Amino acid sequence: MVERFARFSLAIFEISRCWHKLAAEEMAAYGLKGAHAIYLTAMYRMEDGVTGPQLCELCGRDKSDVSRTIAILQEKGFVTKEGVNQSLYRGLLKLTKQGRAAAEQVCKRASLAVGLAGGDLNEEDRECFYKSLESIAGHLREMSRDGLPKL
Repeated sequence: MVERFARFSLAIFEISRCWHKLAAEEMAAYGLKGAHAIYLTAMYRMEDGVTGPQLCELCGRDKSDVSRTIAILQEKGFVTKEGVNQSLYRGLLKLTKQGRAAAEQVCKRASLAVGLAGGDLNEEDRECFYKSLESIAGHLREMSRDGLPKL
């Protein structure tokens, strides 16, 4: 069991480290940080706009992180908010033309990276991998919320 934990942990940490490095390199072209990529890609998928709470859910981030990031993205001209007199959590956030172009490029580059990283997997292996990963993530989310069960 310890060996399985070590393999799992090391693989997850390595994937995360490499992904953050690649994201930082891609986002630097826009004067943004790697962590901003998740926001651009999430908003790109939501063409009609998204609210702050929806963005929290889509990106797995808390309100304060979403607020800080949206402020940066607005300041740099990537995001606009409809409903000016409303708070972040009531207004509708949308990508600007510049934001949409950047998000499209980031999505293309992310797709390339994922395709190359899993290039030696066939479709059946890939489906099994994602199903397993989603299952593990769901169980870990529950345990992080409820705590580990007593043995």
